[in-house]
Amino acid sequence: MFIRSDIPKLKQDLTIQTNLLSHDLTLKTRWGVFSPRSIDDGTLLLMKYLKVGEADKCLDLGCGYGPIGLAVAKSCPKGEVHMVDKDFIAVELSNTNAKLNHIDNTKAYLSDAFLSVNKDNYFDQIISNVPAKVGREQLSIILYDAFDALKLGGRITFVTINGLRHFIKDNFKSVFGNYKKLKQGQKYTISQAVKE
Repeated sequence: MFIRSDIPKLKQDLTIQTNLLSHDLTLKTRWGVFSPRSIDDGTLLLMKYLKVGEADKCLDLGCGYGPIGLAVAKSCPKGEVHMVDKDFIAVELSNTNAKLNHIDNTKAYLSDAFLSVNKDNYFDQIISNVPAKVGREQLSIILYDAFDALKLGGRITFVTINGLRHFIKDNFKSVFGNYKKLKQGQKYTISQAVKE
């Protein structure tokens, strides 16, 4: 239980110091966004297996406060990273964290999945730490939009809880015609498909 005198301190941003994709990052977070206290295990697993080219154009779908998108942006200095989220606080924090870490090849903006991402055949990679609560209908919309947004040869990489791994596998095969499991940990699976 918190008392009234605790509230001003709870309203202050939290700070996470982390290293993702071999880049040191300082990230501001706050209560109410996903995993505000530390980088979640799904993201940490994803960061161990994600490969990024230095000129890649990437989309971080559901960016939260930006750990994936900002680490990816540092890894593709000649490329660009779009970070989108439907939560305006997450978008604000991602842009704040980009400035804080002197990363200028990325921008976060509001979008319900691909609604505001007006890019066809544009991205080399689409990356997401998919929420466990994503519904069947929403996932179908996301995957078909992702297929359209990727260049030929572009990759989609999702990290999900293990309970969703067969669902993701079936849907990747249905939309992309292929599926690769990059890694399955104790709680999370990294799945990938290629636009062929």
